[in-house]
Amino acid sequence: MYGKVILSMVFIFLLLFSYSIFIGTIDIRSYFFPLLQQSPAVAPSVCATGPPLKVYMYDLPPRFHVGMMDHRNDDYNTPVTAENLPRWPNNSGLRKQHSVEYWLMASLLYEGGGEEREAVRVLDPEKADAFFVPFFSSLSFNTHGHTMTDPETEIDRQLQVDVVEMLYKSKYWQKSGDFGRYPKSMSTLSKDVVAPYVHVVDSFTDDELPDPFESRTKLLFFRGNTVRKDEGKVRAKLAKILAGYDDVHFERSSPTTEAIKASTQGMRSSKFCLHPAGDTPSSCRLFDAIVSHCVPVIVSDQIELPYEDDIDYSQFSVFFSINEAIQPGYMVDQLRQFPKERWIKMWKQLKNISHHFEFHYPPEKEDAVDMLWRQVKHKLPGVQLAVHRSRRLKIPDWWQRPR
Repeated sequence: MYGKVILSMVFIFLLLFSYSIFIGTIDIRSYFFPLLQQSPAVAPSVCATGPPLKVYMYDLPPRFHVGMMDHRNDDYNTPVTAENLPRWPNNSGLRKQHSVEYWLMASLLYEGGGEEREAVRVLDPEKADAFFVPFFSSLSFNTHGHTMTDPETEIDRQLQVDVVEMLYKSKYWQKSGDFGRYPKSMSTLSKDVVAPYVHVVDSFTDDELPDPFESRTKLLFFRGNTVRKDEGKVRAKLAKILAGYDDVHFERSSPTTEAIKASTQGMRSSKFCLHPAGDTPSSCRLFDAIVSHCVPVIVSDQIELPYEDDIDYSQFSVFFSINEAIQPGYMVDQLRQFPKERWIKMWKQLKNISHHFEFHYPPEKEDAVDMLWRQVKHKLPGVQLAVHRSRRLKIPDWWQRPR
């Protein structure tokens, strides 16, 4: 809970990268960017994006960000620059999936790229379009407070308290009217951006087989934990329903280094990769499947997806409602009847768009970080409208009343 709450305070104007768990119904882009409302066939590069977003980054002590990467450096106070920024370790395992804030911070520290970048750092807050708070909230929660019971949970809680107190003292946060503090509808697509998890399997960079459909001998692949809450309870049901099929690999597994290697191989040798909800509607598994060019089979009634105003997921994914997926035999029958030509088209599309889910330093054009900043830029007109309305309303906003 703590990790999700504090994420609502990351941006003054846009506020929130919460790893694809957002549920919302409003997309204001169609009103402000009608020329961008298209369904790209290969990549969103056809969309003109205009000048870079100007972002002011708050100066926080390293304990809020890079100090978490190595506990031996928890107490160092050297300001972080492009020159001394620690590189994200290659052997970080599952911690890697909680590193989105790191890559966003790193992209702002990087000084190259010029006008081709979607966002650039400005040192004068008066010139900023958006404000970035470099707090590694997801990493903090999953490092200190993941069990919600051990003493280290207090470390995560105190970091959240400290960063909120700092923001309250900022005149720029005060100027925004505390925009973004929503008690029940904390996550809403009218202001928030859906970020992908950082994938943990290795990217499939040499996927050039002449007949990939026949080369991938397994129909459907899943490897992971089956004990989950909320929508994720469907995993236990699927484990029973999918048992006994020769062409389906469904394995209960804990997230170890060996399990990640096995998942890498399993996804590369399967036509479809199952993506049921976890503790939230999304999980790292979806993005592992994308970079493995394994057609995602998404089982969720509430999932929200990254960059969806630029990318049409139906071009490379298959969707089932929970009720459809738990009907014995239904999902497997549908996948077995899936036309080879259609699958190959989806496989090619995965190869075309997978670079949008790669995180790099230095950042690269249209990589994951570049795409995220583009999404932030798309939100600004709607957020500006909401801020201006909030300053003149004398009664509770009628648009936010229950209907």
